[in-house]
Amino acid sequence: MKLERARFFPYKRAKKSDFVYDVIVGIGGNEGDVVKRFVKLYRFLQNDRRLRVIQTSPILHNPAFGYVEQPDFCNAVMVLQTSLHVRVLLKILLHVEKLFGRKRVFKNGPRTLDLDIIFFDNLMRNQKHISLPHPHWEERLSVIIPLVTLKQLKG
Repeated sequence: MKLERARFFPYKRAKKSDFVYDVIVGIGGNEGDVVKRFVKLYRFLQNDRRLRVIQTSPILHNPAFGYVEQPDFCNAVMVLQTSLHVRVLLKILLHVEKLFGRKRVFKNGPRTLDLDIIFFDNLMRNQKHISLPHPHWEERLSVIIPLVTLKQLKG
């Protein structure tokens, strides 16, 4: 495992009071130029007026889990602000995955981009399409290490 810095990773700016919720989104991928894709994702989300990117972690290179016969992953986390309902945000993120070439072939398989809502404010939910906080986040180094770097950047 190693941490990498790239344009906008890590990144930090002030919060705005006109958004209601703080959200932590996990991002990952292992197909193609993932670091370049993360930078494009940052710019894409930054241009969406419904969202505000507040902070990003450095990019973690780490081995795949579940199905391990695939390339290593790049993972990071982003802190967003939004006033969107959690279901609407999830729908948007799933759409963004498709725009960035995500194809769901099989569970834990290779992917161009994976976007997971890790935390949505203090919301706790366990429903068919969304569980919050994200299930098993505390067992995944691909989430824990980027989260720890966020805390270090906060000072």
